[in-house]
Amino acid sequence: MQRRNFIQLSLASIFSFFTKSTFSQEAQKTKVMTVRGWISKKQMGVTLPHEHIVVDFIGADKIDTSTYNLEKIFETALPLLQKLKTYQCNTLIDCTPNFLGRVPVLLKRLSEATGLNILTNTGYYGAVNHKYLPPHVHTESPQQLAERWIKEWEEGIEGTGIKPSFMKISVGDAPISDLQQKIVEAAAITHLQTGLTIASHTGSNGAVLEQLKIIEDKGVHPTAFVWIHAQNEQNNEIHLQVARRGAWVEFDGLYPANFQLSEATISQYINYLQMMKKEKLLHRTLLSQDSGWYHIGEANGGNFLPYHFIFTDFIPKLYENGFTKKEIRLLMQENPYQAFAVGVRKK
Repeated sequence: MQRRNFIQLSLASIFSFFTKSTFSQEAQKTKVMTVRGWISKKQMGVTLPHEHIVVDFIGADKIDTSTYNLEKIFETALPLLQKLKTYQCNTLIDCTPNFLGRVPVLLKRLSEATGLNILTNTGYYGAVNHKYLPPHVHTESPQQLAERWIKEWEEGIEGTGIKPSFMKISVGDAPISDLQQKIVEAAAITHLQTGLTIASHTGSNGAVLEQLKIIEDKGVHPTAFVWIHAQNEQNNEIHLQVARRGAWVEFDGLYPANFQLSEATISQYINYLQMMKKEKLLHRTLLSQDSGWYHIGEANGGNFLPYHFIFTDFIPKLYENGFTKKEIRLLMQENPYQAFAVGVRKK
């Protein structure tokens, strides 16, 4: 208990430093969309850019979110999100896409109950042999797919009035498939019309480079692109190359297996961040856990993992390894805001 209190007090001190920072008038004009509407940079505050609340792996041909027991999911997720809030976290970005368990009304209810800002998304998930793609992806053009996503931005998702905050797409290992290429192109078209960031679950073997070529060819600057699961790429030179081009390199696998972070995981992620710091690329880096995961179809949602371990187990280790308050602020507040603020970024 004493250690927990010490950590909470320390984090409160650290993040009060964040919120006391002076923001320029120009920065305040650019905002982030949440399930409850627009927020400013100051309101966004400390952010986890890649987490999940609900997931459903049944497949696009069988999924039916109307059958979910939303009350049960709410009761399961609420205490974990409330606990996260006690660690000075302001914003959680939910990366569950359409046809994989996206439920905006649940996210809005949880946001209202906890005071957390929660972001949801539009877009399609093309990895895993296209299992989570609806049939129309096979026949529609990138422009037609983009129009579906743009409509969600302009009118809200499925009649809820809740707007997406970014695009969540997905591709497998390189070379990426024709359908995955189509999704990436649709995302580029959507970005130019909406200013929504493209966040892509990405396989290895340089698949990220294929995506960057597609969006750049369409006129989108790499700063509009978040490389999700960058830790799955074994070639560190690709991490550096992508960051130097301006895209966001996201190391987001700090989930607490067996309800604790292993020393091996902590060491691996410190190495990633030290590499980015050494190359002066920490300002292109995002950090998250990929935690949560109420699994539809499993008893009581399965093994629902907490969201706070990045604050209790990892950030203290960053300080022990020479990272400064300014650098932690960059990772946990400045970078997520810059990555997800709505605005068209042309090449």
